[in-house]
Amino acid sequence: MTTRNAQAASAAVAAVDLGATSGRVILGRVDGGVLRTQHVARFANDPVRTRDGLHWNLLELYRQALAGLALAERESPGEIASVGIDSWAVDYGLLRGGRLLGVPHHYRDARCETGVAAVHARVPAEQLYARNGLQHLPFNTIFQFAAEGELLDLADRVLLIPDLLNYWLTGVEAAELSNASTTGLLDPRSRAWDLELASGLGIPSRILPPLIEAGSRLGSLAPEAAAVVGRTIDVVAVASHDTASAVAAVPAERPDFAYISCGTWGLVGLELDAPVLSDEAYLANFTNEGGIGGTTRFLHNVMGLWLLSESLRHWEPGATDAQRSSRLSELLDEAARVGSASPIFDVNDPVFLPPGDVPDRIRSWFATRGERAPQTPAEIVRSIVESLAAAFAEAVREGSRLADREVSVIHIVGGGSQNTLLCQALADRSGLPVLAGPIEATAMGNLLVQAQTLGLIEPGLESLRAVVARSTRVVAYAPRG
Repeated sequence: MTTRNAQAASAAVAAVDLGATSGRVILGRVDGGVLRTQHVARFANDPVRTRDGLHWNLLELYRQALAGLALAERESPGEIASVGIDSWAVDYGLLRGGRLLGVPHHYRDARCETGVAAVHARVPAEQLYARNGLQHLPFNTIFQFAAEGELLDLADRVLLIPDLLNYWLTGVEAAELSNASTTGLLDPRSRAWDLELASGLGIPSRILPPLIEAGSRLGSLAPEAAAVVGRTIDVVAVASHDTASAVAAVPAERPDFAYISCGTWGLVGLELDAPVLSDEAYLANFTNEGGIGGTTRFLHNVMGLWLLSESLRHWEPGATDAQRSSRLSELLDEAARVGSASPIFDVNDPVFLPPGDVPDRIRSWFATRGERAPQTPAEIVRSIVESLAAAFAEAVREGSRLADREVSVIHIVGGGSQNTLLCQALADRSGLPVLAGPIEATAMGNLLVQAQTLGLIEPGLESLRAVVARSTRVVAYAPRG
């Protein structure tokens, strides 16, 4: 082994994984074809409401990410070869001359509603889908742009959240494709910006940054960032949309699988070679987003564990995340004894999107329809679990039909993979075997894209997934009845 390869083999890579409720810094090392991870830091992601709406506390997230990387450097001095950042989709910062214009809004902010009408007044919904292939969600970036007003005219660049953090780290302005594909301004066939669409909506083309593929080297930490971390480190553009990283880390061994990346949201879909832009896909509200290696993530957004976490926030005000997690475990045990005949509600009803009293909204949902509503916390939890499982199973069936692709197994990754009640309910309602794990799929996908860029594992999605399979204990659930 050459000296360079020997150094690479001993290298660590660092993932900054930002979710809608928390962020983590995780170190990874590939040893003997197995990925070994070490959690270095975890921090809260708490949005801030001001007079002009709901915002991400992005400066605090950046500070915490740097602090986590500095801690990782102190614990493994000189070993970190690269850093990669992933986060949620659609949200962004507007810049002028490299300076941020305002605090990025949260996708759950009510301003998005005005943007939908403004966009559809110029481009009807069906025509918009034919161009961008995106599921209609009121917070898609294209709708948020329409709600910006004068700030959009002042800006000379827009950067999605992970791209903005990469810019602060390196000074490089670029848009990684998997996240850019969620904006509504990317042509899913050519994987290039649709400048004609942008112009028609009054979005100046100057604000759209150059597109890059996952695995691209962005450069090294800028001096101010390196001073905090302790030394300069390379930065790699991973699949920066957290779902794209999670899907890359699905330990699939055959192509006829469906996946569910289950966290705050449940992203349910199939991995395809090309987008599906049919009228039926439009009516079913399926989306076509970019994946690693030119793949298409053909999926449907389903409300996910947000329903449980927001319910716990209401039931346990002032509790820590650990206390809420403990209480949820108790409630899931109680919910398992409630019975699978729990009433089912539409988890995708927009009434459940904003923060607030989710349990009361669930009861009201049933009451307005003259149906029996769950009452106790355990009954509500069981109703949430069964409703999520029903929605996931239906999305798998619909995706299979629309893509004309048979599905023989469902892989569920992310936090939902450790919810045994949900996984079994999904197997029962879909009639398909469910393979649960890895829990840390997003971070693993992030880390392994960096490892491939460094030459620590062979190129290709299959090689990446083979490492995941060797590094993960998957739990199987068979359908009952």
